Amino acid sequence: MSEIRVPFFRASLGEAEKKAVCEVIDSLWLTTGKVTQGFEEDFKAFIGAKYAFAVNSNSSGMILAMDACGVRAGKAVITTPYTFVSTAACAVHLGAEVRFADIEKDSYSIDPDKIEDILRADTKHEICAIVPVHIGGNLCDMEKICTLAKKYSTPQNKIYVIEDAAHSFPSKTARGYAGILGDVGVFSFYVTKTITTGEGGMVTTNDVALAKRMQTMRMHGMDRTTWDRYTSPRASWEYDIVECGFKFNLPDILSALGREQLKRAQLFFDQRKKIVARYNEAFKDCDFLHLPPDGEGNAWHLYLVRIVPEKLDCDRNTFARELQENGIGISMHFIALFNFSYWQKRYPNFTAQHFPHAAEHTDNTITLPLWPEMTDEMTELVISTVKRIGEKHRKKGI
Repeated sequence: MSEIRVPFFRASLGEAEKKAVCEVIDSLWLTTGKVTQGFEEDFKAFIGAKYAFAVNSNSSGMILAMDACGVRAGKAVITTPYTFVSTAACAVHLGAEVRFADIEKDSYSIDPDKIEDILRADTKHEICAIVPVHIGGNLCDMEKICTLAKKYSTPQNKIYVIEDAAHSFPSKTARGYAGILGDVGVFSFYVTKTITTGEGGMVTTNDVALAKRMQTMRMHGMDRTTWDRYTSPRASWEYDIVECGFKFNLPDILSALGREQLKRAQLFFDQRKKIVARYNEAFKDCDFLHLPPDGEGNAWHLYLVRIVPEKLDCDRNTFARELQENGIGISMHFIALFNFSYWQKRYPNFTAQHFPHAAEHTDNTITLPLWPEMTDEMTELVISTVKRIGEKHRKKGI
C-alpha cells in the first residue's frame, strides 16, 4: 500500500489546547474537578440543555442514559442495526433485549415506520426506550420518533427517546440542538469526532429526575463528588453510597481539551461544510455514486458515499482498497450488526435479509476524509482519485 497522502481524519489541536492541559497539570488536580464542571456548564449553555454530565465515553454515557430510563432485565430497546456496536451492547450490559428496525431506503437513519411496526406487533417485550442514531451527523426524524414514543407509552410503561448523538454535534434544527430533541442525548468526543477530548463524551437532558439518577450513577452511586469531598470544609470521608453506580467520570485533563475545542466548534463546522460543498459539486454528476443524505441540522461529521453496483465492474471493497493504494485514507460507517458473530449467536434470526436497506448500505458505503484542516490540495486529490477509480471500473456501455 502506498503512503497515505490524505489521512482519514486528523484532530485540530493547537496552542490553546496545549496551554489548557498544562494548566491542569500545573494545578495538580487531574481527575474530575472544576475544569470538568466548567466544561459541563459551557456545553449545556451551547446546546440549551438544563443538565449536562461529562463522561469518559459515549458508551458510558449511553449506559447512564439507559439505566436512568429504566432499561434492565425484562425490558427491551429499539435501535438500528446500522450503528457502532456500543449502541446495542449497552442495553445488553444492563440485561435488556434489543429489537432492531431497518434504516430508510435513501438515508442512514432508522425508519420510523419500522419502529412502529415493532411497537405495534411486539407483545413479548416491554419496550422502554427507542434509540435513534444520527449517522454521520444527519439527524433522524425526531418529531416522528418522539410522537411514536408518546403514542405507545402507557401509565405503567413510559417509552423514552435516547439520542445516540455521537456524530451530531453541533446539529441544530428549528426545535433546538440534537441532544435535547428526545429525553436524553449522548455525545462522543472520541478523537475522530467534531470536537475531541481524545476519549470522552457528554450526556444531556432537560428532565430533572433523569439528571439526578445519571449524576449519582456516574460516580459509584456516591452522594458527593470528588471535588466536593476534597475541597469543601466537610470531611472527605463523610459520604454515602446510595446506589450501585459506575465509574464513568471525565477527568479535568481531558475536559481542558474539550473546553478549548468547544470554543472553536462553529469554526470547525464551517470548515467541514466548505469541504462538503466541494465534494458535492465535484461528485454531483458521478452516476456511479450516491451522495450523502442532507437534512435539517446536518453536522457533517462524516461524508458517506455509496457506490452504485449496477454502474461498476467492482465491489465496494475493491473500490476502497484502490483508494487506499492511491494514498487516500478511508473508513467504513458502518458494518451492520447482523454481520458479527456475537449478534448472530444472540439472535439467530438476526440476518441481512430482514434488513435490506442496512444490508445494501453496509455493502456499498465508503467514508471519505473530512476534517477541518484538510487543504485544498488534499480535497482535490480525494476528488480526482474517486473519479479516476470510478471511471476505470465503469461497466462498458454504461
